[in-house]
Amino acid sequence: MSPYDLVKTERVWWKESVVYQIYPASFRDVSGDGHGDIRGITEKLDYLKDLGVYKSPQVDKGYDISDYKDIDPLYGTLAHVDELIKELARRDMKLIMDLVVNHTSDQHEWFKESRSSTNNPKRDWYIWRKGKVDEKGTQRPPNNWCRTLDTTQSAWEYDATTKEYYLSLFSKEQPDLNWESTEVRAAVHDIVRFWLDRGARGFRMDVIDHISKVQEYPDARITIPGQYYQPGGDFFANGPRLSEFLHEIRQILDEYDVMTVGEMPFINNEDEIIRTVGRQGSLDMIFLFEILNMDNQPGRSKWSYQEWDATDMARIHARIQRLMIEKDGWNAIFCENHDSPRALSRFGDDSAEWREYAAKMICAKSIALGGTEYIYQGQELGMRNIPSDWPIEEYKDVETQNYWNYAVKQYANNHRRLEYARRLIQLKARDHTRTPMQWDATPHAGFCEPAVKPWMRVNDDYPIINVMTQKHNQHSVLSYYKRCLKFRKEYRDVFIYGGFKILDPNNKDVVSFLRFSKSECWISISNFTGKHIEWKGLEDIRVEEWVLGNHPFEGPVGNISDRIVHLRPWEGVIGRCAMPSWLSS
Repeated sequence: MSPYDLVKTERVWWKESVVYQIYPASFRDVSGDGHGDIRGITEKLDYLKDLGVYKSPQVDKGYDISDYKDIDPLYGTLAHVDELIKELARRDMKLIMDLVVNHTSDQHEWFKESRSSTNNPKRDWYIWRKGKVDEKGTQRPPNNWCRTLDTTQSAWEYDATTKEYYLSLFSKEQPDLNWESTEVRAAVHDIVRFWLDRGARGFRMDVIDHISKVQEYPDARITIPGQYYQPGGDFFANGPRLSEFLHEIRQILDEYDVMTVGEMPFINNEDEIIRTVGRQGSLDMIFLFEILNMDNQPGRSKWSYQEWDATDMARIHARIQRLMIEKDGWNAIFCENHDSPRALSRFGDDSAEWREYAAKMICAKSIALGGTEYIYQGQELGMRNIPSDWPIEEYKDVETQNYWNYAVKQYANNHRRLEYARRLIQLKARDHTRTPMQWDATPHAGFCEPAVKPWMRVNDDYPIINVMTQKHNQHSVLSYYKRCLKFRKEYRDVFIYGGFKILDPNNKDVVSFLRFSKSECWISISNFTGKHIEWKGLEDIRVEEWVLGNHPFEGPVGNISDRIVHLRPWEGVIGRCAMPSWLSS
């Protein structure tokens, strides 16, 4: 056995936790205004505890922050947060909050001061630059960067009062903070302490890889032909002082017993990853987006598509799992979040016939991977994407609406391209994971009172797919998630801390791998197709017992004669193996 085959990392609570991500606007409305709120989360804590969740993060819909030390009245009050933290502690759970400090709202007092004049003391709290004139005499923004939520628009917004541009990578209402300013960083550090002292026990750090920019602000290379504005990620993500800025925050966090996870969509280089989450790193783990970008065309945005198969998924798992084991880092295991569509609809089969099987298969594969497990609200029910017959007006996300408006204008005379754009929205829009949580079969799925109109339409399938119909059904997706999470905790030495080896990496239909400790070995096999498969990847592995599966075990999977495993459509199984000779030697 190689010395790198097993995890050597220390064992701490956040590695063994299950993190449940809540999108408050869509979780539960108690106040009666059609928007989810803090009290709605508190009301459902017993549900989360019963699921097997140990920590509960709160992720806000408002990423344009106007006050870092208060709660938007739409969601409640600071007193409601205090109550939530108290009730979480009573259940041995913890609150992980969103920390959005790359940008603020343009309504934040900081920005109001900054834009008031070029001499204001807070002028350099944001990124201001003069425009430039091109060779044709046309007034242009400081560079050619485009916005991340609308690649047709400049990332710079002109301010008529001071006749300069401010950088706003996401929308004009979200100006980027200037982290080069020591005063900005001190203010952020104060915010971190404020919430930790209040009882938060960690942070999800929103687009934290954006906080350091290349200070020359050069033009981006052309990756979108025929367009002036271009993605500038080479210069606004993973910048030269990122590690320094994160280490400053880490020094504060080390005073508390907390966990951190960074949203870092532009980090792919292995050295950069380990510099961030390795033993000397500044974050405990980061969200890596390779799986979620797997069906994007190379070099293109999410609004593109390429076919994928099990070899792509296996390659990504093998690289990231082995990287963290060999370099003593740590993984965040997730397959969907508030910025993605439903994994079931995207990578599985959400049809009436196969929805439950595919949802359970995705669950079984996920809980067998090493790292901290993340579940996004509704994932444990097998919630689907929005139905394809919903009109575009039902999509509320600004990113979706920007893309559709662009497509309508660009492809006005090309029905085929316009229909393709509509299919991409139905597959990939962020709206799919933002529909209200489906609690029961009453009007609006129990998200809000029947007489109240929810801020976003509830998925049409809520009478069938909801908590109440699954809660007491031992064969439901929800019950399967509970069983899987309990199983993962029971065998944590293997599935959280154990070694990893991908099997049959060239198989286009099946993702399979071994997890092992010094004393035991397990196999995970997942059929990512709707067809029957004869899988021949056992080699010298002897399965002693099938322990977990989403099909009845009296079926053909138990027949492993001739070194063949017979997998039914969307079948996922986990089995106990005899220790292979090459592991025990």
